[in-house]
Amino acid sequence: MPAVDMGDFIMKRLYVAATRQNDGKTVVSLGLIRAFKKRVNRVGYIKPVGQHYLMVDGAKIDKDAVLMKQACGLEGSLEAMSPVAVPRGFTEDYILNPRRQELVDAILSAYQEVSSGADITIIEGTGHAGVGSVFDMANADVAKLLDAPVLLVSCGGIGRPIDEIMLNKASFDQAGVEILGCVLNKVTLDKYDKVKEFATKGLERKGLKLLGVIPYDDVLSSPTVEQILTDVEGELLSGGQGLRSRVSRIVIGAMPPHEALSYFGKDVLLITPGNREDLILAAMSSCVVGIGREQCVSGIVLTCGVRPHPTVMSLIERTFIPVILVPDDTFSVATKISNLIVKLRPTDRRKLAQVEHLVENYVDLDGIWRLLEERQGGASRVSPLPPVSSSTVPSP
Repeated sequence: MPAVDMGDFIMKRLYVAATRQNDGKTVVSLGLIRAFKKRVNRVGYIKPVGQHYLMVDGAKIDKDAVLMKQACGLEGSLEAMSPVAVPRGFTEDYILNPRRQELVDAILSAYQEVSSGADITIIEGTGHAGVGSVFDMANADVAKLLDAPVLLVSCGGIGRPIDEIMLNKASFDQAGVEILGCVLNKVTLDKYDKVKEFATKGLERKGLKLLGVIPYDDVLSSPTVEQILTDVEGELLSGGQGLRSRVSRIVIGAMPPHEALSYFGKDVLLITPGNREDLILAAMSSCVVGIGREQCVSGIVLTCGVRPHPTVMSLIERTFIPVILVPDDTFSVATKISNLIVKLRPTDRRKLAQVEHLVENYVDLDGIWRLLEERQGGASRVSPLPPVSSSTVPSP
């Protein structure tokens, strides 16, 4: 697939891809956008191919595009930021009726719109290098189409990430796409220094630069009660003001109240049938008697579709604890929540600020800018990344 003739489009562009899903591609993309917005006049963004979309004003818009526009205060239309959304049945239809040029035209037109006047455009990929191959729009193909170098994101460790980086690099190499560098994400603090040292050396041996090592972060890895409410498709009975509370542990209501009390505390989600009023009252007791919020659970999920007695509900409503009702059994709900993939949301101000902090402090922004400058005009024309301006990124 030929690359687009960029003509007068000399702005910087960077394609952010990952070695596999949920490695942190969206986190890195969002952090880069917010960091660069503090240093240059305008940052563009596009996710050429999206697999998970929302309906916005009748248009299919990738969820990440919605997140980026709202969380980063981006200019431009959502339709241009998400030109190709892949609905159910798209793959089968494409195999029977290939229309590659239609997709190419949509992506090129959208890219030119979002990048117009931008100092740098962040292009967010979808999964690993080969995702989208079935309809001729793999990450490697799209990066080649837009003549964009790739920042490859992988997850923690040394051996496995380098193996996966090299596997993905082979696909990009075959398409004639340059790997600008790599970022390792979710590196545990106890192994951080060792991973950074040996991953740097290991990638250098393969001709690749390590441009960032982001530590594992509890805040980003823990869902909020609001996300759990959405994912379990539950009914909020009470405690809407506590929906932004974080959940890092789950307690199953299968024990006497006096034993359960020792497991209750901050960031704990209690999952119990609605008829276990003894456990529900025990979970609320510390808040009601004023022991303190540190001993209060973050939320309660009532299973089996059973509502507590009205007198218990009246007590629940006196607390700030979110209480969610679901029709499913306790085991099914607990399994679903345990397997939940935590995604950033525009309303997660604490998480958005943490993403910005992590990218600012653990990704080599100056190095990325310098490499893009060299690629654009040669080493003799490199200018440094502008300093942080007094303007700030708008809060969502």
